[in-house]
Amino acid sequence: MDLRGLLKRFRPEREAVEVPVEEEQPREKVSIRIENLTGLVDVDRFAQLLREGNILFLKSRELQRKDLGQLQLAVQKLKRLCTNYGYDIAGTEDGYLVMTPKFAQILR
Repeated sequence: MDLRGLLKRFRPEREAVEVPVEEEQPREKVSIRIENLTGLVDVDRFAQLLREGNILFLKSRELQRKDLGQLQLAVQKLKRLCTNYGYDIAGTEDGYLVMTPKFAQILR
């Protein structure tokens, strides 16, 4: 008996099964917005942009030079917002804050 005969004997023949092809669902486009953080008044606008599904790059260098205390308050408010709603936030060395909605995650 040859090797093929042995394999057929131990492994029964299987019928071919067709797998239905799933059509790819059209995805919504994600917008990446670059905004200036000028103070506490901007936080509510940024919250609305995140709820709409935008990814935000916030320039904070200007506010950092102008008023460090107000920058710290704005960042604390943004962190609280992100914690409450499940958003993600990270800062960069270049003076940017990156904020993402729930469906996106920042890899550190």
